[in-house]
Amino acid sequence: MKTSLTLVLATLAATPALAAEEGYSYPKGLFQPSLGNTDFVVLIGFLLFIAIIFYFNVPAMLGGLLDKRAEGIKSDLDEARALREEAQTLLASYERKQREVADQAERIVAQAKADAEAAAEEAKANLEKSIARRMQAAEDQIQSAEDKAVQSVRNRAVEVAIAAAAATIGKSMAAADANKLIDASIGEVERRLH
Repeated sequence: MKTSLTLVLATLAATPALAAEEGYSYPKGLFQPSLGNTDFVVLIGFLLFIAIIFYFNVPAMLGGLLDKRAEGIKSDLDEARALREEAQTLLASYERKQREVADQAERIVAQAKADAEAAAEEAKANLEKSIARRMQAAEDQIQSAEDKAVQSVRNRAVEVAIAAAAATIGKSMAAADANKLIDASIGEVERRLH
């Protein structure tokens, strides 16, 4: 209401300034208006316009629309704030999960390295055992070959000695004495070989 009164007074105050123009007729007074005075008609129209605005409660409607718009903006801001908080929560959750996955990956890599080192050590130990077994088997085969060679040489020496003894005895002894010596030699050879 104060605003409309201020506008009416401003309009009335502007009337003397306009009166200085040429061809302007002075109104007959504020309380003796004339419809020939355009300022007075404009004032009447303006006051009528203000009255209609207040009669239909336009300022309250505009205020209500502005309040409704403000509430809509406030609810949008609240929703945006809630979405931002939810996004920050999700981001923190994903960052935590990423750290957990990175830690788990590091543990898996460390475990894999440890397993690989243990497998390498085990393979090395198994290889050393295998080499030792093969060396032992080779040594056993060499020893067995030596024993066979020595046995073969002994057997051949015995055979040669028996043949030589038989030839020597056969020339110098009788058949009965030769048989006794052969039997004694065979017994002696059997005793030494076993």
